[in-house]
Amino acid sequence: MAPKSGASHPYGYERFGFTFLLVGQLWLHLLQGKTCWHKISEHLFKTGPASMIPVLLVNILAGMIFTIQAARQLESLGAINSVGGVFAIAFCRELAPILTASVIAGQVGSAFAAEIGSMKVTEQIDALYTLRTDPIDYLILPRVLACCVTVPILIILGLVCGILSGIFTTAQFYQLPPLVFIESVRSFLKPTDIVNLGCKGVLFGAAIGAIGCGWGMTTYGGVKQVGESATAAVVVAGIAIFAIDLAVSLLFGDLPSGKPN
Repeated sequence: MAPKSGASHPYGYERFGFTFLLVGQLWLHLLQGKTCWHKISEHLFKTGPASMIPVLLVNILAGMIFTIQAARQLESLGAINSVGGVFAIAFCRELAPILTASVIAGQVGSAFAAEIGSMKVTEQIDALYTLRTDPIDYLILPRVLACCVTVPILIILGLVCGILSGIFTTAQFYQLPPLVFIESVRSFLKPTDIVNLGCKGVLFGAAIGAIGCGWGMTTYGGVKQVGESATAAVVVAGIAIFAIDLAVSLLFGDLPSGKPN
């Protein structure tokens, strides 16, 4: 349950505490099947097609920049044919999901915080309680589920565009045949990496949706506080994305054993 509207503007630790409790409530309501499923399609467009163009543009440009920098160094070492492998290790595994999730956090997370924050300060959330409608089922869970569905898809699409931009860049500037780049990517990129990207996407989407909605639900005051909540939600979601990526890398990455050969 959200804090009462008469409370003062919450401190950061109160917002974090509320959001953690919110995540637990989301799991409980999801298992109980209480969500308004028809509301999910409304948010799928906002988190999917509406975010596609900036996501693809960022990945295309980042792929070109990364390829140029990596190819420049590898060419000086006489290992230009390995640029696809370096691209697969760094861009495909880490940069593409982080960049994609960060763009979605800026566009979608801020929108969720602003929408729900506006409803909070205008007492529309209280009206839902009066109508015996749980805001978690009606407002929050559909948004979080929509993020969990669309973020992994956008990560894969962004990854494909990044690879295509890398192929184009090496072919135009370093005369590297596209098949050589693709074969190098294929030799380094494993099927488990794609599964890992999907898992990261679901976790990123859950974090973006929960933080955006949590910061919106803890908004008090007026229009100024709504803007502050939206900005803070983007910052916190961005930090959460990096923290989740680090945790997944530590849990599932190939870390050195520390033992001498």
